[in-house]
Amino acid sequence: MAHFAENFVRTMQNLLNYIAERTFCSPELNKAIETSFELVEFNKNDHVLTEGLLAHHLYFIDKGMLHNYHNNDGKKVSSWFYYENQFVTAWSSFYTRKPSFETIECLEDCRLYRISYTDYQKLIVDYPAFGNFARTLAEEILAIIDEFSKNWAFLSAKEKYVLLNTYFPKIELRVKLGLIASFLGISQETLSRIRAEK
Repeated sequence: MAHFAENFVRTMQNLLNYIAERTFCSPELNKAIETSFELVEFNKNDHVLTEGLLAHHLYFIDKGMLHNYHNNDGKKVSSWFYYENQFVTAWSSFYTRKPSFETIECLEDCRLYRISYTDYQKLIVDYPAFGNFARTLAEEILAIIDEFSKNWAFLSAKEKYVLLNTYFPKIELRVKLGLIASFLGISQETLSRIRAEK
């Protein structure tokens, strides 16, 4: 369960840097970002969002790793992994304002900056530079989804593992092999054989 990081003296410099790499940030915009985002902490195995609920927030990962997943015959099937200096939410739910079809779970203790959908939209309206950032972020997410949706079905298990590692180098050091196997759509035994061939 989330708890707010009270009396935690820390700037959100990683978040500000991430945004500044994609758009011009005036002192006024930086101040608005600092005001609009809040720092929250989750423990390992906590759910940031549960399937069937609306994604009210967008999160920036300052520390930790998460994944989103759906249930298939009672088994977790990972859809994607997220770690430091990335944004995470249930994208479809956040953008369309419809209930999420997936759950977001912390794979480690996590420190996140979050912004509500309402405040996110307000920043877009009030600051054109932030609107440019929001567009760039959406384009980056769409590009990743597009690449995977078009190529994934035609890749071998080994090719999928290689592609996964281009996005998440040494992911097996932070994520259980069972979750990686579920993401790749293979058994854990097959994954072990692929890893042994490296």
